[in-house]
Amino acid sequence: MSVALETPPATAAARVLGGAYQRLTDICEVLSVQVARPGVTGSQAGFTGAELTDSHEALDAFVEAERARIQERHGHTARPHVAASRALHDYAWSVGLLMSGVWYLERRVPRVRPEDVRLDLATGEYKITPGSSFSCLPGDPAATFPGVTALPHEEALRTELRSAVADHMTPLLTVLGPVARRRSRALWGLVSDDLVSGIWYLGRVLGREGDAIRAATELLPSAVSPYPGGADFRHLTDTSGQRHPTRTRAGCCLYYTIRPDEACSTCPRTCDTERLRRLES
Repeated sequence: MSVALETPPATAAARVLGGAYQRLTDICEVLSVQVARPGVTGSQAGFTGAELTDSHEALDAFVEAERARIQERHGHTARPHVAASRALHDYAWSVGLLMSGVWYLERRVPRVRPEDVRLDLATGEYKITPGSSFSCLPGDPAATFPGVTALPHEEALRTELRSAVADHMTPLLTVLGPVARRRSRALWGLVSDDLVSGIWYLGRVLGREGDAIRAATELLPSAVSPYPGGADFRHLTDTSGQRHPTRTRAGCCLYYTIRPDEACSTCPRTCDTERLRRLES
């Protein structure tokens, strides 16, 4: 028996997205995001994604907050371009996962606007206000809601996800690139890495790593503008014969400058021997 969805039309899409975001944050403990209730105005601490691109003061505070966090956590004084890259990495991973996570879990792609995201610089916590539109497949029960676009097939949905992430990130990359001292290819390499790694992380949390790797590979099978490379997963075999998935990042997050002996396991600086050592330890 089918059950009618009685959500008022004006808020139906926002309520659906709010529920999806909440399920995602419940699953992903390291995703530090608070979901705002549609139509409810709460704490306004920090800056929105739109303010980061419109205000030099907000952008400077964004980078300085990351410098302070690095100092507090690691006892390391990061140079401004390192702090900018680290801040961008956290933003791209978090906001990218809000979109890709809903896609992976529910085959729905939200258009997260920069003004829908607020970052509390003191805590590093994000707040997402659910928007009033998303895309889905024709058989989705929400396909008839106002503001919802039904796309014909899975590849169209993947195209929409790539576009949604790119549209959100472009303004921030434009203003942050000079501070991070990185050009377009390196910046988009970082964004593509975080898009892939967010899906990979979600799959591991759910015990569906293989499925998540397939999904990420279908999303980025190769370079698709503006993303400079594909997911490019490969496998390493340890001494017991067990195979482990890995990939090499296209855009460095610069963590190695903070902890030289602890470069990321997917960093180009981390050789396969070291990756296997970590996996077996």
